[in-house]
Amino acid sequence: MTGMLKGKVAIVTGGAKGLGHGISRRLAREGAKIVVTGRDGPATEKVASEIRKDFDVDAIGFATDMGVKDEVFEMIERSVAEFGQLDILVNNASQLSPNILLEQKTDEMLKRTLEIGTWGNWWAMRAAFPHMKEHGGSIVNFYSIDAQTGAWLHADYNMNKMAILGLTRSAAVEWGRFNIRVNAIAPTGMGQVFAQLVNDVPGFLDMATASNPLLRAGDPENDIGPVVVFLASEMSRFVTGELINVDGGQNLPGYVSVPHNLAEMENQP
Repeated sequence: MTGMLKGKVAIVTGGAKGLGHGISRRLAREGAKIVVTGRDGPATEKVASEIRKDFDVDAIGFATDMGVKDEVFEMIERSVAEFGQLDILVNNASQLSPNILLEQKTDEMLKRTLEIGTWGNWWAMRAAFPHMKEHGGSIVNFYSIDAQTGAWLHADYNMNKMAILGLTRSAAVEWGRFNIRVNAIAPTGMGQVFAQLVNDVPGFLDMATASNPLLRAGDPENDIGPVVVFLASEMSRFVTGELINVDGGQNLPGYVSVPHNLAEMENQP
């Protein structure tokens, strides 16, 4: 622990599980006061308690649905009321709909994916803006290798991530005059879905990492978290509008996402 973020206040959406959990812990390790939010309120409170115990920093957790505008604005206001300021916003929360073909996706699936992702980011950034305008701040959004490769069965998710990247770059250009830096990362690591597949599918981890140049899956706290710390700290004070791949080089070879049961899926009603 170096105290790189001591005196800073950070919100991590989707911060109780998967990548968000590791990122929350890593920011706390560097001294930041942490607000953990997610749809599972008890899980956010548990992680906040864990952080207070492990790192001796202030932390709170509460339920927020990033797809509901009023809840997103309340998340920002409650955080500022608790800690008096907001310096770091990590927009990690996302939504994956069922893994089905593009032509089988429904409007409701797309709507919910965009609400949690694109709209959630939009609302959180807009709500955070007045609190960062006077003293600057750092916003970290999340892109995905799925959007880069046009991953099968994730058409709505890919569309969402492309929109978030556009929002990231626009905000970096327009809010730079207030010293608000806005960047995006495209992480590949042991998030919720990935970890579940590792547990459920024998050999999945070896298969999934075989084409990764570093031949392993990213650890949320020790591989993904430090890059978020970098973007949140003064170390990156001249970095904005960037997309950083945090994936062990996976974006270089990409990956094959064609479903093994494509013919069967095409015959679904």
